[in-house]
Amino acid sequence: MRADRVFAYGAAAGLLGDHLLGDPRRGHPVAVFGRAAGAVEQVLWRDHRGWGALHTAVCAGSAIALGALAQRSVRPSRTASLALTAAATWAVVGGTSLAREARGIGRALEAGDVEAARARLPHLCGRDPQALDADGIARAVVESVAENTSDAVVGALVWGAVGGVPGLLGFRAVNTLDAMVGHKSARYRRYGWASARLDDVAGWPGARLTAVLAAAAGGDGRGAVRAWRSDAAKHPSPNAGPVEASFAGALGVRLGGTLSYGGRVEHRPVLNGEGRAVEVGDIERAVRLSRRVGWLALGVSAAGAVLRGRVARRPAVGAVPTRSAPAERLPTADAVGAVPRSALAERLPTAVGRQQGGVS
Repeated sequence: MRADRVFAYGAAAGLLGDHLLGDPRRGHPVAVFGRAAGAVEQVLWRDHRGWGALHTAVCAGSAIALGALAQRSVRPSRTASLALTAAATWAVVGGTSLAREARGIGRALEAGDVEAARARLPHLCGRDPQALDADGIARAVVESVAENTSDAVVGALVWGAVGGVPGLLGFRAVNTLDAMVGHKSARYRRYGWASARLDDVAGWPGARLTAVLAAAAGGDGRGAVRAWRSDAAKHPSPNAGPVEASFAGALGVRLGGTLSYGGRVEHRPVLNGEGRAVEVGDIERAVRLSRRVGWLALGVSAAGAVLRGRVARRPAVGAVPTRSAPAERLPTADAVGAVPRSALAERLPTAVGRQQGGVS
């Protein structure tokens, strides 16, 4: 089975596995990588961009190398290749965990238990829950669902289509490093710079695809495109801006505004200012949109992998076929001895003429 089809079938199986099983409570591969990256940080940390870049290269490079080695080792077996791709996809996507956490917060808000919702919010995003009321928590959840649809699902599928298992693991490693050291705290402002910039680069294609698919799958496609075009560039993140703006327009809600992270207050621009304020019921709508976007992204990524494989196998323009003229048309040595010379003389020019004229 060709590599492009291995990705298509394996990624579909992995995304279905995430949908049915979700993430394990303990021993998740991403958590294992996080602990390993933390150990590397303990050795390398310096308040310097160069040491942070080394940390990024060691951790992300190790994940990519591990994926390449595993993919190479199972290449002779179709079944093993499919199983590896499915397992890697299941390990790096997190759509079910995202939906579970968002819905859990939504149920708490619907029940009027704001404290329970505040207690669960840190599982989904890094905002200060105590500074938020019920509507603020709902808005934070919708924004996190939108951003993590790109980071936890679509981006991984895009890089899997490009690079197979190494692409899947590499993207998740870069995204995890950004979450660990890529924020603007005193400790990581310099050390995490490389991880943050690399995450911006790696997340660029997935964020744009997420925005496109949200516009296609949401309730208001025109509103999504309008909000994306008018407001995305105002967001401080080059990738979260298009995704959150497109989700806001598709859902008809207003996102952005004042946020609080670790005691630091940020005043972000409003996305889709024509929309209404977020309500608790919009959490479920955002989750459903995220699900649709994830499955559409699988289709686009699989189709892209198959198309890329066909292009790679297509002969280059102007290439000359290497087929040679059929030697069997010339009389063999045995035939020469059995045919009169006059007849042979009549046949030879015909065979030579065919060779000079090319083979049809």
